[in-house]
Amino acid sequence: MAVTDAAIDRIKQMITSGVLAPGDRLPKEADLAERLGLSRNSLREAVRALALINVLDVRQGDGTYVTSLQPHLLLEAMSFVVDFHRDDTVLQFLEVRRVLEPAATAMAAMNMPDEDVKELRAILDALPDDPSVEELVANDLRFHQHIAAGAGNPVLCSLIDSLSGPTTRARVWRGLTQEGALDDTREQHVMICDAIAARRPEVARAWATVHVAGVEEWLRRTL
Repeated sequence: MAVTDAAIDRIKQMITSGVLAPGDRLPKEADLAERLGLSRNSLREAVRALALINVLDVRQGDGTYVTSLQPHLLLEAMSFVVDFHRDDTVLQFLEVRRVLEPAATAMAAMNMPDEDVKELRAILDALPDDPSVEELVANDLRFHQHIAAGAGNPVLCSLIDSLSGPTTRARVWRGLTQEGALDDTREQHVMICDAIAARRPEVARAWATVHVAGVEEWLRRTL
């Protein structure tokens, strides 16, 4: 394992130092192993590990390439790990959302293009008058993903997306058990959308905070 770790570190150094750039093809296995002073087995294990976290892309019959290294690719591994959360840690994920989502919403009020603001409104309009809990949660996820993308920061967007899984179940629990939760969610979405459309970042931030805090407060009482 230590040898594989060393191999991973050396490939990482080649990328971070600029020897290998996004999209570059790695040298042939034998040449790279000799260049790095590694066995081919160790190099193979390192490549496999880096492919799992989307740093490298192994293309059968074509070679191994450095990926684009875009945030959504690199943070995909975080999303996978986050899915292993326990129910008693959902509150911690909500606390992180309460920090990130209001900031993203304020940024969206400043940066989201007009066409995307119209699409955000269309997402809300697509919700039926009497939605089921599942329909509301699906619409809620789509709504917040669109806002995160509109913030104009791919890293922030990817972080928020990676936190969606653990908190989805909490939204469902609340919708099923708390009277008025569906109406509250819908009203808060409209207020957030209005603030973004009016280019009022602090109002948008405030409503987003209220929105996440509502789920968080309900969960604190429930647990």
